[in-house]
Amino acid sequence: MGTTHVLLLVILVVAGLGPMLLLAKYAVTPTQDILRTPMAIFPNGIAWDNLDKAWNDVQVSRYFLNTIWLAVGSWASQILVATTGGYALSVLRPRYGKVVQALVLSTMFVPAIVLLVPLYLTILDPPLLGRSLINSFWAVWLPAGASAFNVLLVQRFFDSLPREVFEAARMDGAGPYRLFWSVVLPMSKPIIGVVSVFAVIAAWKDFLWPLLVLKDPAIQPLSVRLPSIEASTDLGVFLAALAISTLIPVGLFLVFQRMFLQGAGLGGAVKG
Repeated sequence: MGTTHVLLLVILVVAGLGPMLLLAKYAVTPTQDILRTPMAIFPNGIAWDNLDKAWNDVQVSRYFLNTIWLAVGSWASQILVATTGGYALSVLRPRYGKVVQALVLSTMFVPAIVLLVPLYLTILDPPLLGRSLINSFWAVWLPAGASAFNVLLVQRFFDSLPREVFEAARMDGAGPYRLFWSVVLPMSKPIIGVVSVFAVIAAWKDFLWPLLVLKDPAIQPLSVRLPSIEASTDLGVFLAALAISTLIPVGLFLVFQRMFLQGAGLGGAVKG
């Protein structure tokens, strides 16, 4: 069993870290070496200029900042909707809460691809605004907040919080807004970390929707621009651009891994 465990661990490490390490190697490897001897360890030296060309010449820096801006807005939209929606359904519990919860749950049975046309028409001519949101970051930020999964996930976590704390806060004169801001949110760091990781990674890798609503190349994210420049870019420089695009998701998970693992179990919200 010990040998089996070691073999499984090695397989998991190779499968998980292997592609990332290989991409990191290719990012600083000359193109000719990638094509001739892809598995050799820098037979003709390290091409650090690949990173410089990818950042400056290919303008990955602009698309990188666009992607960060889109991810931050999508994250804020999802956190706002998930926490307030989960709070209303779990803590406030209005009389029609069960109906709303059932309606939110029912949206998860609708394939996302079916919603593309009506969602695009809504963004093209949004009600009340009187102007199209095409080529605007709001066209990505606003739909990102409509995540039934996040709302139900946060509601499930709020259900596990002790009701005695809420009753004590109400007896001390805390209203719904004060209860949400001063009591519920400080106790919800694990689940906020989980939703944050899901939100940022989903926004970072999203391709189809930004491709439809962000037609101006100057504001497109990496997920849209990288495939379009692949044919006209040197292979080594292109792989360096791909390596740069993976920095934020990997770094985000490393920073929030403890919070993510705690929230994934939906338990241990209150200690002591």
